[in-house]
Amino acid sequence: MWLTARVLEQRLFAYHFLRGAPDAVETALDAYRNEDGGYGHALEPDLRGPESQPLHTAHALRVLDAVGRCGGQRVERVCRYLTSVSTADGALPAVHPSARGYPAAPLVQGFPTASDTPTQAASRGSLAATGPVVGLLHRNEVWHAWLFRATDFCWQAVANLEQPRPHEVLAAVAFLDSVPDRPRAEAAADRLGRLVRAQRLAALGPEGPVTGERRVPQQVAHRGDPAPGPRHFPHDFAKSPASLARAWFTDEEMARSLDHLAAGQQDDGGWPVRRRAWAPVPAFEARALVTIEALCTLRAYGRFVG
Repeated sequence: MWLTARVLEQRLFAYHFLRGAPDAVETALDAYRNEDGGYGHALEPDLRGPESQPLHTAHALRVLDAVGRCGGQRVERVCRYLTSVSTADGALPAVHPSARGYPAAPLVQGFPTASDTPTQAASRGSLAATGPVVGLLHRNEVWHAWLFRATDFCWQAVANLEQPRPHEVLAAVAFLDSVPDRPRAEAAADRLGRLVRAQRLAALGPEGPVTGERRVPQQVAHRGDPAPGPRHFPHDFAKSPASLARAWFTDEEMARSLDHLAAGQQDDGGWPVRRRAWAPVPAFEARALVTIEALCTLRAYGRFVG
């Protein structure tokens, strides 16, 4: 973390594991905030440029949620930004057209194509962009007019999933884990879990070729994806025992998945980025994020105390 991480991730690491102060995390996060209430400046490493984007703003909300600061005037400003960039059905686009011209990872879902007009690019609501944001706001009991239509969009999008891609499942879980209607969420999660198992979206056994003494994740092509992506494991979907996705996997499957996660720690103490690197700096920045997430997941399952 001290070798390659940005100041924000260093502060977040200190908060999680070294009793650091939440104020320091907020101060570091402020560097990425724009006047429109959204966040930019490559807060999410795979999307570069200064402009506010839903992807960056969702990342900022995750940070605020992690330190218990997801509320107040700061989040009110965020909700005004979300309202300003929403599609006609109240959802968020995966990438707003203001990102055009700035570098971005090839696998950023929904990135505007060269043939898109700005109106076309901003008109496609995305569960991947909307679900995690709606879930975080509900979990923190934030009430804003934007949430009503965005919540309805997520319910419909989850119900329409028949051949989901992994990133859509991850977004659906983030939504279902926190939306207030718990019986409906549990029923939707049960259906989604059956799809995940039937369509083999989670690797349930030891996977990947052996490099030295370590197994490394295979790159696999998911239905509809433009290029191969990393294989997903039970711990990717159920990041804590409290997640509805935990019920999708047996105790043995989850233990094997967590063993695989723990074994992925490299000699310098960090975890590798499983998706294909597209530029050196984003890979360095993303690695700190992956490392914090791995440690938080392992701690949530009691694999260490820190």
